[in-house]
Amino acid sequence: MLRHLDVPSVASIARWGTSSGLESGGVTGAGRVVLLLNPTSGKGKASKAAPIAVARLQDRGFEVVQVVGHDGADALARLRVAVEKAPTAAVVACGGDGTVHLCLQVVAGTDVPLGILPFGTGNDNARGLGLLKEPAEVADVIADALLQGRRRRVDAGKVVSADGVERWFLGVLSSGFDSMVNERANVMTWPSGQARYLRAILAELRSFKAVRYTMVVDEGLVTEMREEKTGMLVAVGNGTSYGGGMRVCPGALLDDGLLSFIFLDGVSTPRFLRVFPQVFKGTHVEIDEVHEYTATTVRLDAPGQIAYADGERVGPLPIDVRVVPAAVSLLVPSSWEPTT
Repeated sequence: MLRHLDVPSVASIARWGTSSGLESGGVTGAGRVVLLLNPTSGKGKASKAAPIAVARLQDRGFEVVQVVGHDGADALARLRVAVEKAPTAAVVACGGDGTVHLCLQVVAGTDVPLGILPFGTGNDNARGLGLLKEPAEVADVIADALLQGRRRRVDAGKVVSADGVERWFLGVLSSGFDSMVNERANVMTWPSGQARYLRAILAELRSFKAVRYTMVVDEGLVTEMREEKTGMLVAVGNGTSYGGGMRVCPGALLDDGLLSFIFLDGVSTPRFLRVFPQVFKGTHVEIDEVHEYTATTVRLDAPGQIAYADGERVGPLPIDVRVVPAAVSLLVPSSWEPTT
């Protein structure tokens, strides 16, 4: 999420001019790009990358409007205003998967393409798109795609939670052990960074119990499946990975009109500790306790469980998830092809 910035509010939505400061100016020939920056992403990497990427986009003829919010809700509101204010050639997320997630709420279901400057911690969405490059290189990918009229349409997931929250997601939605770890880590004040997450994992291992899930897959279709079973973890993937490279849904493709649905049965803590590391290679799906399905819709319910998507909190179960084919236009390298 975007955190509070000690900057004047007038700079929260500002236009990058050709000088070293922020200034107003007219739209240049190549078009107007709205860039959402999370300056805390990647322990400040995004803040260092943004001026480099902006300068390269300007060199390529684009006007760049930077948006910064005091928190996630504020950033999303300011981004919507910036995009609606004038014709927009693209929205660019400068940060991590959470920043991409916010931008997705604005561009999904529209013709405005999404570019990614991946300078967060996990960068799972960018990793699968071949975008883990230096700032100027990624800016060139975005500029080339726009100037050549080259966009790649991909699917997106859409989820509605029990409290009525509706969100788009590009990567993976999850519930169960990992979501409860996120819940625990989010209320910790010490330590910081990855150490806080590791501490939350250790704490959750001592108390987490397998949960009884009610699942409905592809309701109303010939492939419909209804099941109640006890599990440790559920993942619904439009993309393959989360958590900084954990390939939890290795069979997912961004453009096949399907979701990958992974369910881990209830297992003992020692067994779970043996299974979980295999997620990094995607080989966990070969284990008997892990079940992999494809789906167009998924309904999940379980007592006391929370859903996260793209690493961001969505809300409590029950949830309804569906895939929306070709919902998003991405600005990616010309050589990129979806792979499992």
